[in-house]
Amino acid sequence: MSAHSHAVPSAAPQTQPSPQLFFETINAYERTAALKAAIELDLFTAIAEGNKTADSIALRCQASQRGIRILADYLAVIGFLQKNDSHYALTPDSAAFLDRHSQSYIGGAIGFVLHPDHVSAFDDVAGAVRKGGSVLRDNAFLDAENEIWITFAEAMGKLQTLASELLAKTLHVENAQRLKVLDIAAGHGMFGIAIARHNPKAEIVAQDWSNVLQVAKRNAEQAGVGGNWRALPGDAFTVEYGNNYDLVLLTNFAHHFDKPSNEKLLKKIHAALAPTGRIAILDFIPNEDRISPPNAAMFPLIMLVGTPAGDAYTYAEYREMLKHAGFAQDELHELPPSFFRAILARK
Repeated sequence: MSAHSHAVPSAAPQTQPSPQLFFETINAYERTAALKAAIELDLFTAIAEGNKTADSIALRCQASQRGIRILADYLAVIGFLQKNDSHYALTPDSAAFLDRHSQSYIGGAIGFVLHPDHVSAFDDVAGAVRKGGSVLRDNAFLDAENEIWITFAEAMGKLQTLASELLAKTLHVENAQRLKVLDIAAGHGMFGIAIARHNPKAEIVAQDWSNVLQVAKRNAEQAGVGGNWRALPGDAFTVEYGNNYDLVLLTNFAHHFDKPSNEKLLKKIHAALAPTGRIAILDFIPNEDRISPPNAAMFPLIMLVGTPAGDAYTYAEYREMLKHAGFAQDELHELPPSFFRAILARK
């Protein structure tokens, strides 16, 4: 090759179109059903107890050997189990979250996540897209008497243990000499409970529907903080909060409503805070591009099919709502390894 010649770069390899993503997505219900079956059969717990082969797992789960083999192989393919020869083992994630003996077991979350009312909201996504909101009866999920919120409180408490602990640490409440806390839409109550566990002087006022608060009360008593806890039953938008709160918790609630509704709620919270009080908002908060991080960015679809006008709001959108409600300063906090973010704002 002469000094004046130029090498022609080789063309980049062409990626052939593949239908794999289509089939993985259109058949995703198979993964859901397989995982649900494994949780119902206690398959992960059986393996954790030392049952490693299809025969021994089948005996422990009171199921057929053939059925267990096929299900366990499927779970190994999608990443919930490991397989070596004919022996199965839990992955680190499955050991932490799907063994009933684990303190971080979250298998009970299927009671809410796969509740028929929740799943049926996805029956007509195209209709929700056309309408711009749920095609279910308006506000059905937000009704005071909808038993799905009792199911939510009972099923999701364990799932929120990590996030509630991370938020409590971020708030640095350990040394506060006075700590009056309002936990809005408390549900299972785990966020207020975590605060009380970090500071024995904390007074937790948990607001929610009266039937749901029974679950939170039980959780508070089991956590040993029942003496710090009291119920405030009613609608978050209309019930009288009282005043002089040092901290208000707004966790996984704002996403159910549009911006004007949230600003109305935030103004009410602002009025209930002490002069130096803070609000802690924990939620699915996507980046400004709205396609990252994945869990937060995909969450708006749930709000589209399940609520009239709910959404997952970006930090910039929350900042705007907080400013309109009168809050002076705010800051965004990452809460790894959870997929939540928290915004702390001062009155």
